Amino acid sequence: MKMIVSWNVNSIRMRLPIVSKWLSEHQPDIVLLQELKCQNEAFPKQEIEDLGYNVALHGQKTFNGVGILSKKPLEDIVCGLPTFPEDEQARYIEVVTGSIRVASVYVPNGQEVGSDKFTYKLNFITRLRQHMEQLLGYEEVCVIAGDFNIAPTDADVYHPEAWREKILCSTPERNAFRSLLNIGYQDAVRIFHEGIGPFTWWDYRSQAYANNEGLRIDHLLLSPQASDIVIDSNVDPLPRGLDKASDHAPVWCQLKI
Repeated sequence: MKMIVSWNVNSIRMRLPIVSKWLSEHQPDIVLLQELKCQNEAFPKQEIEDLGYNVALHGQKTFNGVGILSKKPLEDIVCGLPTFPEDEQARYIEVVTGSIRVASVYVPNGQEVGSDKFTYKLNFITRLRQHMEQLLGYEEVCVIAGDFNIAPTDADVYHPEAWREKILCSTPERNAFRSLLNIGYQDAVRIFHEGIGPFTWWDYRSQAYANNEGLRIDHLLLSPQASDIVIDSNVDPLPRGLDKASDHAPVWCQLKI
């Protein structure tokens, strides 16, 4: 059994006590982190290694930053999308660990529909899809996970009408996300859950978490080989309710390996 977790921690140094406690309690095999908000040398590597993890990082000062933690050795480390070499932002890291290929991805937010940052977001997803399609050719157990900054359907939004065609929920973004599934990946949470939710992100404002007014924008995408052996997937919302928490909750899947 392998437990793989994806978590946008929204500053690893600020959330270290929460993250460390959760890792100690749940002992996931592989952890895919986003929004580290620090350069590699500022990452609390010793504290994470003391919990039994090997660490691979693609950091960036103040913004972005992705990382992968694994209890197995890390091999074939790739920092940045191979199909988007000109991108200077730290948004993608990939490794092979314990016979599984995993990637942590932090898709741009896009800021506002129609803006330059929105165009960058859609371009990033196009480049991501190109690389994910190449990975399918390896015929491996592969999990591409992270903060995609897209709620794929109305079932992933607490109040669909309020978010209609807004950033995170616009038709172009949803079509872009669907294109990742169309090439052969499966959305792990949706294999096991129908209906509204579960959510992975709640705004810090307006008591959003207390009222469960969230969105599901963090996803685990499984290759066919991973889909064949997934036995469960869900979100743990409890860390979001803690003091000084990230606005995202960890989303996880279990593979029968």
